[in-house]
Amino acid sequence: MKEVKIETTLEVYDSMAELPKDVQQLMQSAIKVRENAYSPYSKFNVGAAILLDNGEIVSGSNQENASYPSGLCAERTAIYYAGATYPKSKMLKMALTASSQNQMTDKPIPPCGACRQAIAEYEIKQNQPIEIYFMGAEGKIVKSESLANLLPLLFESSVL
Repeated sequence: MKEVKIETTLEVYDSMAELPKDVQQLMQSAIKVRENAYSPYSKFNVGAAILLDNGEIVSGSNQENASYPSGLCAERTAIYYAGATYPKSKMLKMALTASSQNQMTDKPIPPCGACRQAIAEYEIKQNQPIEIYFMGAEGKIVKSESLANLLPLLFESSVL
C-alpha cells in the first residue's frame, strides 16, 4: 500500500477591491445576473460570469423547477451557453457568487460537484485551465488557477 497526498493551493482575497480590475468587472456581472436566478424552492441565488478569449462575457443564473432536480445551476447555464454560442472561443475566467434568501452568505461558495465536472470537461476540451473566482454575497473571494485544484481526480473521456 502506498499513501498519496493531494494538495491544493488557492488564493484568498479579502474583498473585491483587491481583485484585478477585469476580475472585478467579471464578478460584478455575476452579481448582477444572480438577481435573475429563479430559485423559489431553495431560496439560493447563484450568478456566474465567464470571460472568453474573444473579450465577450457570458453569464447565467440558477434556474429551478418543481420537478426537482430538473433545474440547472448558474455555472452550467453559463458554460453551456458559452459553448453553444461561441464554440471556438476559450473560456479564460469564471466568477461565481451565491446568496441565500434565508441567511447571510459571507463565506466563499465553490461550484457543486456536477458543475465541477462540467467545467472540467471544458478545461480538457480547450486544453487550457479556467481561472475560477468564487464568493458568497459578500466577503472573501477565493481564486483557483484551474478546476483541477477543486476536483483533482478528474473523470474524463480517456477512461471511456
